Amino acid sequence: MHTIRQRFTVTYDFPVIFTRNAFDTGNPVLADVVRQGGRPHNRALVVVDSEVAGQNPTLLEQISRFGDGQSPLLEFVAPPVVIRGGEICKHEPVEVQQIHSLVERHNLCRHSFIIAIGGGAVLDVAGYAAATAHRGIRLIRLPTTVLAQNDAGVGVKNGVNAFGRKNFLGTFAPPFAVINDFQFLATLPERDLRAGIAEAVKVALIRDRSFFDTLYADRAGLARFAQPSMEQMIIRCAELHLQHIGTGGDPFESGSSRPLDFGHWAAHKLEELVKGEIRHGEAVAIGIALDSLYSRHRGLLSELELHRILTLLEELGFALYHPALAWLDVGKALREFQEHLGGELSIPLLKGIGRKIEAHEIDIPLMKRCINHLAERAVRKLDPPNRELDPLKTLEK
Repeated sequence: MHTIRQRFTVTYDFPVIFTRNAFDTGNPVLADVVRQGGRPHNRALVVVDSEVAGQNPTLLEQISRFGDGQSPLLEFVAPPVVIRGGEICKHEPVEVQQIHSLVERHNLCRHSFIIAIGGGAVLDVAGYAAATAHRGIRLIRLPTTVLAQNDAGVGVKNGVNAFGRKNFLGTFAPPFAVINDFQFLATLPERDLRAGIAEAVKVALIRDRSFFDTLYADRAGLARFAQPSMEQMIIRCAELHLQHIGTGGDPFESGSSRPLDFGHWAAHKLEELVKGEIRHGEAVAIGIALDSLYSRHRGLLSELELHRILTLLEELGFALYHPALAWLDVGKALREFQEHLGGELSIPLLKGIGRKIEAHEIDIPLMKRCINHLAERAVRKLDPPNRELDPLKTLEK
């Protein structure tokens, strides 16, 4: 037997930039990003989320006008391409095929750009298409939702759904750059503004107690979507997300642990069960509440810490229960989560606020009782005189 072992290291470096009005002709950010590619002339395809286009009626014209003013540095090979927004674009292959077809039709190469503008689902689709055309075309993301700006749009993952499973197909492919344009948030519905805050709560719980304290102290401002509160939250959340990717030792998740997926095993399954009825962030809030309650019953969280977590989520406006949880097959959901990760089961739990541990076994009957508690808590919220402060009393019945 003869063996040759190959080993090499690849360094990734991409900026995450915060700005306003990225397509204003006086804003140099996008041109400066393209210039970092080192070529005097660059060709690009612009992909736009249909929901974003609907909320910003002048956006397509503004993009075209911006492109006209960037010659010879930047050439848009076609008018902006509008694809369906929301989770539907990840369920069917139409959008990925459309982007691949346009790449081929306009002779884009690996030095060209795909500029993706939209929420997390559209960024996933465009990112997957960019990563698989020619084995990788440069991708510039412009996230337009809170959830995408502070979490989904700043990472290295792209994915689409298949076989009824969320993100069954996907790639690890860092973007060329991320441009977070705060102006897009001004047109978002309140439900979408709220949904993105769940990821900030999540990353604070597992990485930064002081950030959680800040969110808790500013919960009234966040609940009314005050601009300074929202922007500070987005920047810090994105920063913590990037720190984990860069320093966590496993940026492409080759191991079994995914600490940034705290609360997500249940959230992903809940999204599948309701088929898009709730936002990802709304499902994550429920998953956070469930796994926090489980952490408390395992003696990892204090009663006061759990109370603060649930209070923060509820005062931000999240419902912490959905009737579909009653249909959840906990054992099957955990097995599917394990299969998606590979290796042994690894579920992040809280060991106090700001710290996490990896649990490799879950007490399924206890987890079911935690689900029942969330259901009973939701009923008590409708009948305040009967509310109980201690969430463990119900579990012990």
